[in-house]
Amino acid sequence: MEHVLVVDPDGTPVGTATRARMRAEGLWHACAAIVVRSPDGTRVYVHRRTDTKDVYPGLYDPTCGGVVAAGETPDECAVRELAEELGVSATPSFRFRTPFVDGTIRYVAHVYDVRSDGPFTHQPEEVAWGGWMELAQVRALVDDPEWPVVPDGRLLFREWLRRVTPASAPGSVPGQ
Repeated sequence: MEHVLVVDPDGTPVGTATRARMRAEGLWHACAAIVVRSPDGTRVYVHRRTDTKDVYPGLYDPTCGGVVAAGETPDECAVRELAEELGVSATPSFRFRTPFVDGTIRYVAHVYDVRSDGPFTHQPEEVAWGGWMELAQVRALVDDPEWPVVPDGRLLFREWLRRVTPASAPGSVPGQ
């Protein structure tokens, strides 16, 4: 039975719970989310979640990541999730943390980014499709309310753009 780290709304660890209990009771927990960019920074790796995922099935996501397990740090979770979901062995850089709430889904996101050219090997239970998109295209899509994107990926990617991608940075989006 999988146990996850339970936190308070500020992100302070307060215990553990089974994943099932965390979902059923809407417990605050910690997650790692990673933005994967091409080595030159101009593209973002986007994937579509499988239709069998328990949360936000079949939607696109401009981040990869997941729930921090009991006994695991967010940094360790970021490395593990990057390897599990996309088959990428790398150490993402921590950028910021922020809360996310969508009904009973409540967590503190630890947001990272990494530059990699793969190769990518998708976890079949988690990823139905994945591919590169231009950074500007992903920015436009997350701003499009009709794009079928996970709500947390939309929010976290917007915040990542705001905090991490200044207009003068290589591969940045004009008008930031």
